[in-house]
Amino acid sequence: MQDNLYQLYFLTLIIHIIDTFAYSVRLNFIKSGQFTLSTSLFNLFYLISLVAHTLQAPLIGGLMDSSISQSIDPLPIIRSVILIATTGTLFGIILTPTFLDNFNRAVAKLEQIASVPSVVVDALRWGSIRRFIKSITMPSRAMVNHLPYSKIPTNLIVLNILVTGIYTIGVMSAFYATLLVDPQHRLAASASAGILNTSANIIFMLFIDPKSSIITDQALKGTRPCADVKALVVILMSSKLLGTLMGQLLLIPVAKAIAGIYM
Repeated sequence: MQDNLYQLYFLTLIIHIIDTFAYSVRLNFIKSGQFTLSTSLFNLFYLISLVAHTLQAPLIGGLMDSSISQSIDPLPIIRSVILIATTGTLFGIILTPTFLDNFNRAVAKLEQIASVPSVVVDALRWGSIRRFIKSITMPSRAMVNHLPYSKIPTNLIVLNILVTGIYTIGVMSAFYATLLVDPQHRLAASASAGILNTSANIIFMLFIDPKSSIITDQALKGTRPCADVKALVVILMSSKLLGTLMGQLLLIPVAKAIAGIYM
């Protein structure tokens, strides 16, 4: 069980680091003007996150099975996984300047050789790894001071906190709900994770991503300053961090709401 827990921690960390980087790629769009190439390359990171998501659910399910068979309350472990999600988001924020610097070089490399696998192989070479280590840059107050945060809609912040909170605990609340229902309803309760995550994705695609894309596109066209996109990225990252913390509060109420459906 301990080995599975460490694997779960690692996967959760990777998922939330990559999800945080996804916000920052908007800055690369503005800097390089290469939207399509940047998106194509970042899809590789998205694929890694998708694989991590796929592997995460069975590990959480196994954790629930062990808890049921051993009559152990899994709540402290689940909360520790949510804490890892917060840690992953924080790491993603701290590593954003370094990620953007290296991602910009990778996009330029992709334009030259037109092969994502070749870019990956080049990134894994010792020279590239050494260059990455030397390029590590910590965020500074100067990077985030005096940005036009007031231009970012408040409802965008609130929705991103809510969506991140649901997204963070969706699978865990659904599986924890299996402990609150009759045995014959456990499979149905665990399957509710898909409904929660899909709902969060729908809210994101309908209300958050379009507004974020409009701000980014306007900056690309030169009709609004790049500082607006920087403010957007900082706010989206910060609200994601708050969303993972909110997940601690949502975990039990959401699990009880799922269990209530099957009682």
